[in-house]
Amino acid sequence: QLQLVESGGGVVQPGGSLKLSCEASGFSLDDYSIGWFRQAPGKERAAVSCLHKGGSTFTARSKKGRFTISRDNVKNTVYLQMNDLKPEDTAVYYCEGLGVWGQGTQVTVSS
Repeated sequence: QLQLVESGGGVVQPGGSLKLSCEASGFSLDDYSIGWFRQAPGKERAAVSCLHKGGSTFTARSKKGRFTISRDNVKNTVYLQMNDLKPEDTAVYYCEGLGVWGQGTQVTVSS
């Protein structure tokens, strides 16, 4: 069974950091491109960052310099390191790969 499970969300103050994890089962993450998306209340789901099979990355312009995507092949997990978080980063964050979506993890940035 193909499955992705996100974790690492929480409540953080503006300027804080969080590291999200996306653990895969049923397939190897290094064989596929994996993306992080987020959906804020009342908004459509939007791409945040993507790690392609060959190792290249894409990060949405507004997150460049603050968000970093990486992968641990041994743990079969993709991470999203988020620094200097802003209230507008509040959303449910999802990872996707091979057409499979995780259940999401809530990130709330608030003072």
